[in-house]
Amino acid sequence: MLENIKACFFDMDGTIIDSMWMWRDIDIEFLGRRGIMLPEDLQKRIEGMCFTETASFFKEEFGLPETVDEIKVIWNDMAMDKYRFSVPLKSGVSELLPGLKRNGVKLGIATSNSKELATCCLEALDVMKYFDAVVTGCDVGAGKPSPDVYLKCAELCNVSPADSLVFEDIVVGIEAGHNAGMKVCAVYDEYSADVDYIKRQSADYYINNFCELKEEIQ
Repeated sequence: MLENIKACFFDMDGTIIDSMWMWRDIDIEFLGRRGIMLPEDLQKRIEGMCFTETASFFKEEFGLPETVDEIKVIWNDMAMDKYRFSVPLKSGVSELLPGLKRNGVKLGIATSNSKELATCCLEALDVMKYFDAVVTGCDVGAGKPSPDVYLKCAELCNVSPADSLVFEDIVVGIEAGHNAGMKVCAVYDEYSADVDYIKRQSADYYINNFCELKEEIQ
């Protein structure tokens, strides 16, 4: 999988950190404060949207009085402590990242989350030092399946998309990597287990966890 690969780009939530459980709770609390029940299909409808796109969707869908920027501030405040103290790295990530760096591979984060939460989380987990680029959907003005976040990572790392490998946990993320002209490895996550068969079919590779790559980074 890693042969001739010069850069690896990672989605963050659900891919290298176990955090998807948290957002359902935040959505329930956020909407509940406004007397709104959480639609069961909400997560699927907003999947891949960048932070700003998601806030715009919430404002329009639920008729919220707050501005898009105010919604984003509220979400950042609600999630910050969880990202700082309660969100762990997934198995094998703490060994994979330094191993890739030792082998001269460039590393990047391409996330739909906010820059504030991404920075907070990566620093709290002591892995920010491994990444040559951290790009959010808001940085490029488009969420996934647009390829923009991955293309920006490649640009910042000065590598060709054809020499890059993407790790993703959701279908639209896999599509984003392919749309960028990159190989894609799907990563198992409990919160996308219902579409695991689609992930296996659409990605170039599949792993249950990053421990499976141990031999490739020796």
